[in-house]
Amino acid sequence: MRILLDTHVWLWMIAEPDRLNAEARERIADRGNDLFLSAASAWEIAIKHRIGRLPLPAPPEEFVPARLVRDGVTPLPVEHRHALRVASLPALHRDPFDRLLVAQAQIERLVLATADAQLAGYAVETLRADRS
Repeated sequence: MRILLDTHVWLWMIAEPDRLNAEARERIADRGNDLFLSAASAWEIAIKHRIGRLPLPAPPEEFVPARLVRDGVTPLPVEHRHALRVASLPALHRDPFDRLLVAQAQIERLVLATADAQLAGYAVETLRADRS
């Protein structure tokens, strides 16, 4: 399985794995699955860190790449085709980062691991990650 980790899922994986449900923890831990983190998530992390909403043990430009390598997560760049796909998505979700993740998951044929129930309304396979 090829899994695109929503930003919060990646952060939970690192700092609060108990917030993930058993299936999500199992799929993320399975070395037979390929894990991806979008550059859009790195951008979101950098913004939230800068405005004081996301404390990190190191600056984002050090923390994110180091954790990707350590955890075997592949960085997924944002390409023009990803950004342009957002225009064709129905207006189910207002968050531009999440809409871009949906577009990337569609184009790259990735399962989107998320706790955001609204994203299941899009034509994309999701892996529900929260415990509720």
